[in-house]
Formats: sequence, structure tokens, C-alpha cells
Amino acid sequence: MILPSKHLSQDRALLTVGAHILKNLQNPKTISALWEELQRRSGMAHNAMLSLSYDNFILALDLLFLIGAIELREGLLSRKNL
Repeated sequence: MILPSKHLSQDRALLTVGAHILKNLQNPKTISALWEELQRRSGMAHNAMLSLSYDNFILALDLLFLIGAIELREGLLSRKNL
């Protein structure tokens, strides 16, 4: 689920979803604002992100937090400066 496999396309792997999240997280945002922006952008892109569920979005956020790529401060998600 984290990496693409025989039964999981590259666009649905959590690392790919996480990359889309980081790309859209230029400025600190709430989780709901980030979710809405991803949904809006995926509607324009016509790719596998169209079928992204909220559960997979949250799992990708968890993965990004665990690897230290994002942080949550005062209710806002932001990229962590590495």
C-alpha cells in the first residue's frame, strides 16, 4: 500500500499520494482545506487521484508525519524544513 505493486497502481500508492500532498502544501493549511484543494485539482487532472478516498488521504498524511515530512502546529499542516 505504501509502494506500488502488482495489484496497486503507482497513482494509488501512499508515496505518490504523499507527493501530491506535499506539492499542494506550499503554505500551511488545515486538513480540510488541503483535502478540498486536492479534490478540486484532481477533478481538473482526470487521473487516478479522482478515486482517492479520504481514508487513503489520511493514511498518506500519517505516512508523511511519520517520516518527518510534515508537521501540525496550531491546527495547520505545513511542510517540515529538512
